Amino acid sequence: MTLRLPLVALFATALAVLAGPASARCSKNLVQLGSGVQVASLDGIRLAADTSPNRAIVTFVGHSSFQIDTPQGVRAITDYNGVNGFGRRPDIVTMNNAHDTLFTDLPEEGITYVLRGWPSQPGETEAKHDVTLKDMKVWNVPTNARDWGGGGARINGNSIFIFAIGDLCIAHLGHLHHRLTKDHLDELGRIDVLMVPIDGSYTMGMPLMVDVIRQIQPSVVLPMHYWGRGQLDRLQGLMTELGADFIWPDRRSVELVKEQLPEKLTVIAVGGEGGG
Repeated sequence: MTLRLPLVALFATALAVLAGPASARCSKNLVQLGSGVQVASLDGIRLAADTSPNRAIVTFVGHSSFQIDTPQGVRAITDYNGVNGFGRRPDIVTMNNAHDTLFTDLPEEGITYVLRGWPSQPGETEAKHDVTLKDMKVWNVPTNARDWGGGGARINGNSIFIFAIGDLCIAHLGHLHHRLTKDHLDELGRIDVLMVPIDGSYTMGMPLMVDVIRQIQPSVVLPMHYWGRGQLDRLQGLMTELGADFIWPDRRSVELVKEQLPEKLTVIAVGGEGGG
């Protein structure tokens, strides 16, 4: 089942509306779509009969992994570890390697694009990806990561991955360990939906993560990388200053349609009370 974002309006209150983010990279270099996009059957998930190409079904599949399905049937999985997801094989997978639940060295055969978010080839100083498959475009913005052994930083050791489906732009922060610079924000561009780790310790403190949300200014936040209701409650408290609405769906899938995104910042806890 899916929860469509027009329902978000039913939960809205009369608090301040966030200023809209500036148009930037995610509003450029868009996948060129023809007319008459076919509605895809997605292993029990079906996109609604909507003519907009700027939409996706996003399903939380555990920890920091989401499955993203597009109108033309492209399937991506974030922080793919070889066992997350369900149904048919994904077409695109992204990974980060802060710990072994976020990646695999043995992805299943037949995946069109396996995108690693850290330098993984001899001589690489950063991972850089920019791929397009049908109606999905994926690229990354490298960020630094902590070196768990020495206490320093692994330069470009993490990636924020961006998924553009038509004019709908979704970003997955990965295992982010610091606030973003102006260069990072310029590379990201305008982001509609932000997947945010809220563990508060393994990535970064939750007040700092809320600062990152403030920097990016998405319409929708999807929490990830957490283990209980307490972390969601803390996030909700910290997000009060941003005037955010919270949605607590009874399912782990949501249909996101660019033209029907809420005007007010909305957090949707598709991971339930424990992110897995």
